[in-house]
Amino acid sequence: MAMRENRIRRLLKEGKATVNTRIWSTWGTTAEAAAASGSFDYLEFLAEYAPFTLPELENFVRACELHDCGSMIKVDYQNRFYVAQKAIAMGFQAVLFTDHQTPEQVRETLCAVTPEAPQYGGRFGYPNARWLGYNPEPSQMEYAAMNASSVKAFMIEKKEAVDHIEEICSVPGVDMVQFGPSDYCMSLGWNSSEHKTDWKAAEKHVIETALAHGVQPRVELYDPADAEEYIQMGVRHFCIGDEFDILKDYWSNVGGKMKNMVK
Repeated sequence: MAMRENRIRRLLKEGKATVNTRIWSTWGTTAEAAAASGSFDYLEFLAEYAPFTLPELENFVRACELHDCGSMIKVDYQNRFYVAQKAIAMGFQAVLFTDHQTPEQVRETLCAVTPEAPQYGGRFGYPNARWLGYNPEPSQMEYAAMNASSVKAFMIEKKEAVDHIEEICSVPGVDMVQFGPSDYCMSLGWNSSEHKTDWKAAEKHVIETALAHGVQPRVELYDPADAEEYIQMGVRHFCIGDEFDILKDYWSNVGGKMKNMVK
């Protein structure tokens, strides 16, 4: 078995910047069209928000691979072990974990998606799936190395997680973090629109702490015009756009303009 290269891992190791976009659709053609644009280093499927079946996730990965595009999946907290293990076995190159509060929860998650071998110390076995070519004969340790190359990213979106960001970024195996202002504000009983100065300060703290620990911060934006302040902070990884936000923007603004024209 030829070891599959993890494009996202390679870009991280080479210190290169990355750009991705978020996809809600389980239709493989949507992922293929986004990947074919050549604008993105990887696509992120929002399993936390959207309905999906396992065959649809496999087709999402296949569509990315057709255009040498990486793939990430964002998973719910409660079923994260099952979905993340299935996704990695399908060929997803990265997992974005949500709603963690403590370093202990982060360690538990990393153990579940790390190969169960003395060199790695995890609990993830040897599933007969896409990464094995549906054949349980390939070298176990070659598979383990391929499995271990998966990129593990964590949303830092709870007050407790921000309070423990130093410890979380010190946990071996944490590759990327992303601050989430909506959940962060909700965990404090705030509306984000009323506390922008506060959550921006928390975001800056998360970014600076991550960089100090060799963990890569990622920032989610809708407009590239907003990226400069983050680039100045040292951020090199950006999520630009969300499929549903793009559609709603067009439906509301362009559709609304057309509706008003024909009153």
